[in-house]
Amino acid sequence: MPNRLLITIAILGGTGKEGKGLAFRWAKAGYKIIIGSRDPEKAIAAADGLKEILSRAALPDDTTSETFFSIQGADNLSAAQQADIVVLTVPYGAHRETLEAVKDALEGKILVDVTVPLVPPRVSKVQMPPAGSAAQEAHQILGKGVEIVDAFQNISFELLMRAEKVECDVLVTGTSKEARAEVLQLVEAAELTGWDAGPLENSAVVEGLASLMLYINKKYGSKHTGIKITGIQK
Repeated sequence: MPNRLLITIAILGGTGKEGKGLAFRWAKAGYKIIIGSRDPEKAIAAADGLKEILSRAALPDDTTSETFFSIQGADNLSAAQQADIVVLTVPYGAHRETLEAVKDALEGKILVDVTVPLVPPRVSKVQMPPAGSAAQEAHQILGKGVEIVDAFQNISFELLMRAEKVECDVLVTGTSKEARAEVLQLVEAAELTGWDAGPLENSAVVEGLASLMLYINKKYGSKHTGIKITGIQK
């Protein structure tokens, strides 16, 4: 794996719950993080809040304090321009607008799309867009110059913000084996178990599971239902 200290991850829409959870995990693992937002002041405030949380967390002995504080805030475009890998965690209503605004900055990079096409008020009902999934829509918008990987839709913010390892699996689909392999390294760095779930077309199933799990949460009184792949030792 490349030296994490040399890799910068931008999380667009990172002031939301899912973005903060991923930023917490990756900053703890030693990556440089840029929180992106339409409002840079909001991004800076989110970054400062995460630094405070990390300073109080139980941290590995072999990680330096400098690593934990490698979080900054910026507007979405500046964040995307500075990053090696870009992660999109915006609500589906802002999906197309955000991608079009940063399209040029994503050329030649990997975009990890965490977006779920939830359509209020019935968010527990699967409602996929005409492209097939949010990730396939991103591929249509950005073109072949950007590798698209779909991941992290089926893990809750509450689980991500825990310092310990989480018993929840992450399904990773994407436009190439190489891009999926790189994102699987990010899954491992976040202390999660990841699985190569195949080409980007399979993202429709992965994203659809999010609505299913929201239904299960409501039905059985949970806030952090997850998935687990069985029958394979890893």
